[in-house]
Amino acid sequence: MIDVEDLIALVRNYNPRCNADLIRRAYAYGLQMHEGQFRHSGEPYFTHPVAVAAILTEQRLDDATIVTALLHDTIEDTRSTYTEVEAMFGNEIAELVDGVTKLTNLQLSSSATKQAENFRKLFMAMSKDLRVILVKLADRLHNMRTIRSMRPEKQAQKARETMEIFAPLAGRMGMQWMREELEDLAFKVLNHEARTSIIRRFVSLQKESGDVISQITADIRHELEKAGVEADVFGRAKRPYSIWRKMEEKSLTFSRLSDIYGFRVITQDVADCYTVLGLIHQRWRSVPGRFKDYISQPKSNGYRSIHTTVSGRDGKRVEVQIRTRQMHEVAEAGVAAHWSYRDGERALNPFAVDPAKWLKSLNERFGEGDHDEFLENVKLEMYSDQVFCFTPKGDVIKLPKGATPIDFAYAIHTRIGNSCVGAKVDGIRVPLWTRLKNGQSVEVITAAGQRPQPTWLDIVATGRAKASIRKSLREEDRGRFVKLGTELARVAFEHIGRKVSDKALRTAAKTLGLPDETELLAQLGSAEITAREVVETLYPELATRGPATIEPSRAVLGLGADQSFRRAACCHPLPGERIVGITYRGQGVVIHAIDCPALEEFEDQPARWVDLHWQEGEHPPAYSVSLKLTISNDAGVLGHICTLIGAQKANISDLNFVDRKPDFYSLVVEVELRDAEHLHRLLTALEAESDVAQVERWRDLARKP
Repeated sequence: MIDVEDLIALVRNYNPRCNADLIRRAYAYGLQMHEGQFRHSGEPYFTHPVAVAAILTEQRLDDATIVTALLHDTIEDTRSTYTEVEAMFGNEIAELVDGVTKLTNLQLSSSATKQAENFRKLFMAMSKDLRVILVKLADRLHNMRTIRSMRPEKQAQKARETMEIFAPLAGRMGMQWMREELEDLAFKVLNHEARTSIIRRFVSLQKESGDVISQITADIRHELEKAGVEADVFGRAKRPYSIWRKMEEKSLTFSRLSDIYGFRVITQDVADCYTVLGLIHQRWRSVPGRFKDYISQPKSNGYRSIHTTVSGRDGKRVEVQIRTRQMHEVAEAGVAAHWSYRDGERALNPFAVDPAKWLKSLNERFGEGDHDEFLENVKLEMYSDQVFCFTPKGDVIKLPKGATPIDFAYAIHTRIGNSCVGAKVDGIRVPLWTRLKNGQSVEVITAAGQRPQPTWLDIVATGRAKASIRKSLREEDRGRFVKLGTELARVAFEHIGRKVSDKALRTAAKTLGLPDETELLAQLGSAEITAREVVETLYPELATRGPATIEPSRAVLGLGADQSFRRAACCHPLPGERIVGITYRGQGVVIHAIDCPALEEFEDQPARWVDLHWQEGEHPPAYSVSLKLTISNDAGVLGHICTLIGAQKANISDLNFVDRKPDFYSLVVEVELRDAEHLHRLLTALEAESDVAQVERWRDLARKP
């Protein structure tokens, strides 16, 4: 474990004016709090926070971040509290430690919905203070470096989480070195054999061709010396995961793969960058389509560099990155360069991006939509490389790799995207699904009255475009839902002998807390509220009207005094049908129809079966059943079917379209019925209707009981 004085020495290398006493106190406190705790490897636990702090010194971060690293597990894993940390180290450090603790408790590799919700929380924590995520990334890096001491299944979970979330996040923050190391460490766990194979191929290649890196490095230095350009030259082989990904993307074997070596030229100023580029292109042939100038068009995380790929010695492709010393510092530290120190002072690097502006650009449009849309948009932003395209006026539009003219249109303005009907790329008309390339000029063709198409969602690559398209489609659906809600309301009011009116709907909307009657009808049509709720809001006396002889809570006989029950979602049994119960610990009894296929999995568990039957008598129409209908796609047919269902004293509680064709609709209608006899009468009435091609009871056996 690194001694406290050695850690202070690491900080003093870049910040001689650091608060050594603060670091010593934090070190002593963390050591005391973690006393008696050990890692899976058997080492004292405090070796981990110290190692995280040491990783952050490599990025020359401020004292508060280093101290946070030393204390980042104290609130979560020891008897320490937020109040105690605040009293001893101040509010800033307490907030940072608390932020890291909350990130640690997020289960980012959980189910998709939960992951999306937690991803939003992660970005909220980042927006408060970006240093929280810097500590968390360093924490994950050290855990991945020491992952072999974990159980195999835990290793796989952490590696997947690292590959899907933390490595792309590090890359999006401009910390490319950390992204590459995290990816490679995760790759080592998830596909150890492939990684070992690539390393073996590398060893064989070096034996065959010698030390290519030192040879090409010497060649570049020779060209620079001849031209009198002062610069540092570094070369390296790309990491195994980077090579494997290229092999997968391009379907190439290792022997056919080129561009596995990378070189960096660090110059004194920007003018020298372009001089070096010219010297390299004079000496070696450039590879078409592999030139990117991130100096004139920086990435949003502050990254600046010139990238070019050339055919070097023996025709081997090599990538060369050219940038100044200050650009290189930002390229290594990314957004973290904002907090970097040099000689006791905050390093005022002109290329360091303002974290507040970076987060604003990253979170743009992420506030719209639900959790799943947010996760989709964030991942699109994090994983994507950028291309730069031009408007006809010469303005530059930044887009992720794989973007289309539709993405380009929405990047200009939502109105342009919504009305897009076509595009010209470099003066030639192209399909809207065309993938744009660097340097292309794009002209968007619009038309009044055009609306986004649902198929566009499968074409676009940016979160902004997806969010705008979904919003437009929702607005378009709203009109359809209002129309359907109007019909449902009419049927429901006629069912109780009343006539629906705008005033009645306005009153119901106000009572239900909705802005107006249009919103009420839209929610009614989209099944967010039911017609019964609307009617009972206006006429509460009707909620209990009629001889509801048997209450649903007492409809089943054969249960114990302390047993509750619910109908199985897979088969939705009705009164009058033969039923059986299956007991669940802590969940009571689930009622299945006797012919439900889901019962097969309980055949070898007879102790869980309960013999049940429905109470005889009149049941209220409170039991939902789904019907699948195929109906003609003609004007008024859907409204007529809704009226027919209402005439059979059945209330529609939900309606979803399954398929839409020019000549027919397939839809699933959820209705509330009294019993099996009520269902039989409704099916008979629907089957007799000429506009109904097919009707059947719909049982979703994929749903859990």
